[in-house]
Amino acid sequence: MSEQIDDGGVASPLRARIGEQVRTRLARNPMVSRIEAPHLDIYGRQGFLSPDECAGLRALIDAGARPSTLFSGSASADYRTSASCNLDPWDDLVKTVSDRICALTSLPASTGETLQGQRYTPGQEYKVHCDYFPVTASYWPAMRTSGGQRCWTTMIYLSPVEAGGETHFPHCEFMVPPVEGMILIWNNMDRDGAPNHFSLHAARPVEQGTKYVVTKWFRERDWGAAAD
Repeated sequence: MSEQIDDGGVASPLRARIGEQVRTRLARNPMVSRIEAPHLDIYGRQGFLSPDECAGLRALIDAGARPSTLFSGSASADYRTSASCNLDPWDDLVKTVSDRICALTSLPASTGETLQGQRYTPGQEYKVHCDYFPVTASYWPAMRTSGGQRCWTTMIYLSPVEAGGETHFPHCEFMVPPVEGMILIWNNMDRDGAPNHFSLHAARPVEQGTKYVVTKWFRERDWGAAAD
């Protein structure tokens, strides 16, 4: 019998425990740095992927990229203008990267969504949004029973960008510039396990160059599996 499903919009002991587990794991890693943000758990690690690994993932994204949609399935003329694709989880490189993310964070592979690639060319962006699921959204009932809330986001920059393309956390008043091979990790929940509006973020428009990233989101329970 799995843990009872709760409302994704309120505090959750399960999500609070997951947050504490990941914070403890990252705090013990001397190669991981916490970014100073009083209301957000966010971390970075330089050199998480090699240049060759980044190049390999860029090639996979170029082969599969299509115009990005919003989670609801709708396309947007101006809100999310990148190209994206889900990467084959059985590809050797994709599996290696996914496994490495799980080892770094201590998050179970079973709770991780498929690694998604994104590509931004000059002028493209993704305006301010949340990675957690608003419980008022039409898709929340389906997400609630197929893994629950998105707790943690892990994102890896795959290319240098000559200008623009920062990851902006407007409520925290800072931006992270793209650095090839760097992983950025943040908790979409607060310390009580409720959705944290300080985790809202945006991909700033690329001004010069091309920005590539891969993102892996983690749920509170096994992804795709309904709780008993």
